[in-house]
Amino acid sequence: MSIQDIIKKSFLQQFATDVSTPKIVVVLALTAVIGIYIFFVYRITCRKAFYSRSFAISLVVNGMVTASIIMAMQSNVVISLGMVGALSIVRFRTAIKDPMDLGYLFWSISVGIICGAGLVEIALLASVMITMVMLFLHFVPNAKPALLLIVSAESADTEQLLVAVLKKDAKYFKIKSRNVTASGVDMIVELKTKQEHQLISDVSALEGIRSASLMTHDGEITY
Repeated sequence: MSIQDIIKKSFLQQFATDVSTPKIVVVLALTAVIGIYIFFVYRITCRKAFYSRSFAISLVVNGMVTASIIMAMQSNVVISLGMVGALSIVRFRTAIKDPMDLGYLFWSISVGIICGAGLVEIALLASVMITMVMLFLHFVPNAKPALLLIVSAESADTEQLLVAVLKKDAKYFKIKSRNVTASGVDMIVELKTKQEHQLISDVSALEGIRSASLMTHDGEITY
């Protein structure tokens, strides 16, 4: 027997794994259990105003489908090569807008790969550790975001009075937008302050101020 035959035989023996029906059922059942666990973690930590139930269900299905593919690839070299070729030409067009959704998607797929390879313990431990880290970071309070002061004044001369008030009541401020028209001037100021009520009162009391609004924005849509 030549070295080439030995290498070929050794390679083919790697795909001689006996995938019995009980093993398939057990692997898929364990993958489904972990997928349902991911489903509930996603439901608890989802901060979006519109909770996507279909995406949450797809997390369970993706894991089971991936586990099935991995088991099929382990059992036969032809299926393995065919799967690689088929999956290499697949293009998914669904846009993932939230980075956390992408993280859950990778979590679900990785669980399917690990369980399909027969390493269920790794999938369980990894899922527990991921959940602990995720919940810890989920409940860490965000840094206080900058405020937006929207001011409408009768003339551009009012800006000097506004700046004087901002220097007194705000720790930091920056004029982000200035729109001057024949009827007056509109400004948007980014600022940080702990004296919100005092600042809005002082700005509203300035001569020439028609309206003043103080807004906060953290970049997220929450419940």
